Amino acid sequence: MQIAAGRAVRRRIIQALAGATDVVFSHFHGDHVPLLDANPYQLAFSQLPPGFGALRAWSLSPASQTPTSQARARALADLLGPRFQVAEGLADGPMRFSRGMPHGIGGLPFGSVMLTRIDLGGRIFLHASDIQLIDEVTIDFILGWGAHWVLAAGPALYQDGLDEGLRARARANALRLARGVRTLILDHHLLRSLEGEDWMEGIAREAGRRVHCAADFMGRPRWLFEARRKELYATLPVREGWHADYARGLARVEDFAPLHALS
Repeated sequence: MQIAAGRAVRRRIIQALAGATDVVFSHFHGDHVPLLDANPYQLAFSQLPPGFGALRAWSLSPASQTPTSQARARALADLLGPRFQVAEGLADGPMRFSRGMPHGIGGLPFGSVMLTRIDLGGRIFLHASDIQLIDEVTIDFILGWGAHWVLAAGPALYQDGLDEGLRARARANALRLARGVRTLILDHHLLRSLEGEDWMEGIAREAGRRVHCAADFMGRPRWLFEARRKELYATLPVREGWHADYARGLARVEDFAPLHALS
């Protein structure tokens, strides 16, 4: 089910790119950019629409990122040519881009991310990919940008490295954002565990404001496939070797009847 949902999302991304004028690369992790050497669960260069190379591309600087991220940035730069530009600190029309901000706790191997501010006619949308709410300076920056809607990645509560101090910092920063912007949307790392869903609801209760996940904001049901993976494999078992066969094109998600709702 997760594979089918991911495929449906990639198809929507490809459709959106086909009608876009600009594309932003917040960072170069494999779940955030198209890849030259993508696996079956990632967005591949070969799947991009014909007009992708004509888009204006705004990017985090690959400098000081991991060698893997730098290689992915070079591949994108080769694909896009002079239309690929490092955008940190730049502004163009309704768009403004931040300097590099910490990806979670920041530093190698985590790297940094670039935030994007879009003025939608006096209403400001801010995309804060993978910040995980840990760095106070990043939260100060977001609030200073006067955003009405903020989409951010919440903390990765499932990771052992997220100690009590970092959890407390993420909670305090989430409360600041929830109280300081009109609409706060938290997703990605946070919703990879059921604990994250409870954490988000707790932030909403304490702030006295609704906090959305992306599904809530879009009016869709919450499908926490990663968080419920063990449960789903128990109730909807997959035969041994299915994933290897899928990677070779020998198995189909369409063979699972419940998947029609995901397309």
